[in-house]
Amino acid sequence: MIFRIAKVLNHNSFIGIENGRKKEFLVMGKGIAFGKKVTQTVEADSGTRVYSLEELTERGDAREIIRSVPPECLELAGEVLDRAEAEFGELDRSILFPMADHIAFAVRRIRNNEQISNPLTEDIRVLFHKEFQVAQCMEQLLQERFQLQIDEHEVGYIALHIHSAIMDEKVSQAMQMARSVRDCISLVEKETGKKIDVMSLSYNRLMNHVRYMVARAVSGEKLKVNMNDYMAVKFPEAFKAAEQICAEMEKNLRLPLYDVEIGYLAMHLERVLDTELSEKNA
Repeated sequence: MIFRIAKVLNHNSFIGIENGRKKEFLVMGKGIAFGKKVTQTVEADSGTRVYSLEELTERGDAREIIRSVPPECLELAGEVLDRAEAEFGELDRSILFPMADHIAFAVRRIRNNEQISNPLTEDIRVLFHKEFQVAQCMEQLLQERFQLQIDEHEVGYIALHIHSAIMDEKVSQAMQMARSVRDCISLVEKETGKKIDVMSLSYNRLMNHVRYMVARAVSGEKLKVNMNDYMAVKFPEAFKAAEQICAEMEKNLRLPLYDVEIGYLAMHLERVLDTELSEKNA
């Protein structure tokens, strides 16, 4: 692909127009714009990343983001996506624009000593474990490029962007998933009277179950095997708690849950209760 340079952003990026087309693209590659001027043409090779500026994101139009975000933040977002791609395979790289926008805001907040608090950070760490691990590369990248330290709350938000790129869904949907899981875990703790250790295996299992339960509610998928009668008789306390939690989740999600979900949730609640009992008797 050959591009005519419309605007040089820095040595490593420019806005270009593909030959024979009127569409604008963000073209990124190491040293690709070094010494180049407007109207010159550049051929993109295999190491070049090309992004359409016709993208519409949750954080605004790609063209608007390009105008307000420093090129270095676009590069940082690109590097994070490269690492995510190496870990997860092909993903939706258009998330570069909202991720770069978020990074730019994070840099401003850190420089102004404005700390953010994300009550879902620990849930995101467990729920999107691999995404969080990849997002932690931002700690080193920001230190190297801007001599700034990023906290785990910011890493959690970057992890949501990575998850969004993998699953091709909005960042707000990933946040809603994390919030719904947190609400459900809080309801479990309330109904069982037990504080669940977020680092425990039982929490991890329960969280993953709730994660897919929420996903099924969104997609309308129904589990095939009904365990309700068995769980209601065998573990009535867990089943009753599961009924109340599912009813509350329907209100929070504003989506219906199939009755069959109650039995499966009860099974996971029973594991949590059994684990707590075992630890007390140990």
